[in-house]
Amino acid sequence: MKEIFPIDKFANLRTPFYYYDTELLRRTLDSIREEAAQYPAFSVHYAVKANANPKILAIIREAGLGADCVSGGEVEAALHAGFPADRVVFAGVGKADWEIEVGLKHDIFCFNVESIPELEVINALAEAQNTVARVAFRINPDVGAHTHANITTGLAENKFGISMNDMERVIAIAREMKHVSFVGLHFHIGSQILEMDDFVALCHRVNQLQERLESAGIQVEHINVGGGLGIDYDHPDQHPIPAFKEYFATYARHLKLRPHQKLHFELGRAVVGQCGSLVSRVLYVKQGTNKQFAILDAGMTDLIRPALYQAYHQIENLTSSLPKQVYDVVGPICESSDVFGKSVELSETKRGDLVALRSAGAYGEIMASGYNCRKLPQGYLSEEL
Repeated sequence: MKEIFPIDKFANLRTPFYYYDTELLRRTLDSIREEAAQYPAFSVHYAVKANANPKILAIIREAGLGADCVSGGEVEAALHAGFPADRVVFAGVGKADWEIEVGLKHDIFCFNVESIPELEVINALAEAQNTVARVAFRINPDVGAHTHANITTGLAENKFGISMNDMERVIAIAREMKHVSFVGLHFHIGSQILEMDDFVALCHRVNQLQERLESAGIQVEHINVGGGLGIDYDHPDQHPIPAFKEYFATYARHLKLRPHQKLHFELGRAVVGQCGSLVSRVLYVKQGTNKQFAILDAGMTDLIRPALYQAYHQIENLTSSLPKQVYDVVGPICESSDVFGKSVELSETKRGDLVALRSAGAYGEIMASGYNCRKLPQGYLSEEL
């Protein structure tokens, strides 16, 4: 719906740029809080890797979410945005010493640990700071997700997590260490998941593992099931807010949470995906032998998902209301993969038209690069234009 874009205010902005509808972002956050609040043991963290625009982070922090970080830089960004340190979790398969030290210095809530060597390093660095690090172990549940192969993380073949077979042994090792405190288990099976059955399968696996631990006399205080809830890239206007009610209810119904336990979620794409669009200007319309191309000033450097994942983004001509024609929508980068969409129906397009690539609030601006010596796109909030 073109009326959501104040195109009269775009005239003086250098394209390409990211535009964030903060009214939609706040409605999304309200929905998350409303649905999660029905379950007192639920705690929601925002996955900073989806979008670390400082203004976006500030709005999410104001809504009361915690922060899920996968690098020292993200930990610093979250703390700078005002997220309380006791609501910050730090995951990632390869944490550098300096990144761990940042988390220790600020006494963050928890490190999600993915290997014994990492555990040993955290213990040693915590000893050097004369502190104790809270740790949860990321267990690879060997649960597949119906999503793109590059964003599936819960199979045994993936690099993430500790094998289920090693779970008790790793916990025993941690309990012998003086500078780590075992507080929980962490799971994450992938991203852009729309089938609740995938989350049901994870719940069943967590239930099995909990029973196994309890039979060994091991109590777990915190369960972290990651995120993964997807958005509707095909129909962003019909479904601007993801299915949070069904998502949280699925875990409430199928995961056997103990009375003393807290359940943590790490939502990223579902929080910010639909509120953001990449706005670009048409440089040329080129007639090819068998097709015509709409060549934009935005490229894979500004939004890499189509090139990296063959991802779909709805594309709209914001300027034209003429009858539709068919275009391959491409960027200016010297790569054949710099294509946003093939055989896309757009209102008849000409040089200078503004085009929006929708549902780009997650893994858009944050993944932009300077390849071809291009400038990074700016991000603008609807409330500041």
